[in-house]
Amino acid sequence: MTTTTSTTASTQQTTASTTRLRLAVIIGSVRTDRFGTVPAGWFAGRASAHGDYDVDVIDLADYDLPVSMDENDDVAALGARLAEADAFVVATPEYNHSFPAGLKNAIDHFHAEWQAKPVALLSYGGTSGGLRAVEHLRLVFAELHAVTMRNSLSFHNVWGLFDDTGAPKDESTATAAKQLLDQLRWWAVALRDARHAHPYGA
Repeated sequence: MTTTTSTTASTQQTTASTTRLRLAVIIGSVRTDRFGTVPAGWFAGRASAHGDYDVDVIDLADYDLPVSMDENDDVAALGARLAEADAFVVATPEYNHSFPAGLKNAIDHFHAEWQAKPVALLSYGGTSGGLRAVEHLRLVFAELHAVTMRNSLSFHNVWGLFDDTGAPKDESTATAAKQLLDQLRWWAVALRDARHAHPYGA
């Protein structure tokens, strides 16, 4: 009986480690004239090409999330997609020294959906490249028991960095994206295996 239990646990651990990861790429700006769909779309393509991820691009502009924190159909629909994810990439601009209100509203609607999962941060903007938004997001996700990657991907003065196809003109950016995706994979597998072995309680 002991041997059977051990074998079953080992099989479950192996399955958890080898199943493809579900990655949600979140477009964090909902402004009409936003630029975020460009870097987010490019990164989603790199993630799909990486080979370890099933990618779900989540555009917050598609959801009507009440600032009152009330529930509605859009809250339920977005929550279901977040719950299915093993890892997240959040694409954010920097608005007034921080990240967008629409993104904060979306984050605040959920709790367990973020817990014990890794978050990579992709930022863009002017001279700061959105890095002040990234630093603020680290604090928010830590409160939600999510793990942010130490490395991030930042685009400074972003409007001249992408070509007409939506790809960065600097080819070395693809290398940086791969490194971030490799690190994200490590954390996603480790945390998913841990959640399988011991459900997380915040």
